[in-house]
Amino acid sequence: MLHFGIRTKLKKIIMRAGDENFDLIIEPNRTTADFLRELIKYRELFFFMAWRDILVRYKQTVVGIAWSVIRPLLSMIIFTVIFGRVANMPNEGAPYPILVFSALLPWGYFSNSMQLSAASLLHGGAMISKIYFPRIILPVASVFVAVVDFLISFVMLCGLMLIYGYMPSPLFFLLPIFFIPATMTALGFGFWFSAIGVKYRDFQYITPFLLQMGMYISPVGFSSSVIPDKWRLIYSLNPIVGVIDGFRWCIQGTSVSLYVPGFIISIIVSIIIFIYGMKFFRATEKSFADYI
Repeated sequence: MLHFGIRTKLKKIIMRAGDENFDLIIEPNRTTADFLRELIKYRELFFFMAWRDILVRYKQTVVGIAWSVIRPLLSMIIFTVIFGRVANMPNEGAPYPILVFSALLPWGYFSNSMQLSAASLLHGGAMISKIYFPRIILPVASVFVAVVDFLISFVMLCGLMLIYGYMPSPLFFLLPIFFIPATMTALGFGFWFSAIGVKYRDFQYITPFLLQMGMYISPVGFSSSVIPDKWRLIYSLNPIVGVIDGFRWCIQGTSVSLYVPGFIISIIVSIIIFIYGMKFFRATEKSFADYI
């Protein structure tokens, strides 16, 4: 009987006649039910890797966790000056720094989650080439680091509201609803980019560029209400548009009107990205160890 530190489901063993050596071929579960059962079985490994990523995140850094404060703070100042002062964009009844920060909150979470999950397989290459476990654990566990950054930024937003004396709307407690599509979109793209990046290593340099372009075409520094009505439905094909509009709607309340058709489209696009990203990941994971 073969025993491993982590239990595996053995699909096939090919023994060479007259030789003690053998080739061990371990394949991932193909059915959805077996796949979900396997994830539950490896839940302890999942939480361990999530906690490991959180600890390693700020290890041997100069300012440590302060990076989670400095980056959104500087971004808020830049966007406020460019769009609020120079371009004189509408603030929809809220101080412009709060308008910007309420968008930087979901965007920062999305971009961090996507970037970390896209690089997760390369960072966990040593484990992939030595032992078997559901590979999808790596990109999903890396998102927990982005959750910590999100919570830190959320505290900053609350402090910013106190400074400006701005009271959030009663819809403030609905924020977790819009947290879900942001996570699904980030993981969907993360599944795609991590699987492609294993074979094509230079793809890891494309991810930051795509995120930078995505920030400029998303309503981070401005309100999506400035988009003409005839283009707004098409603009909502960007799944982060609905998430950002939802966050602002929860924070600013009735001063912001949630564009419901665009939000529905953004949710549908998020689900499609997540489903097909997972399918692509599972279809290619059997070859990860060969390229690692």
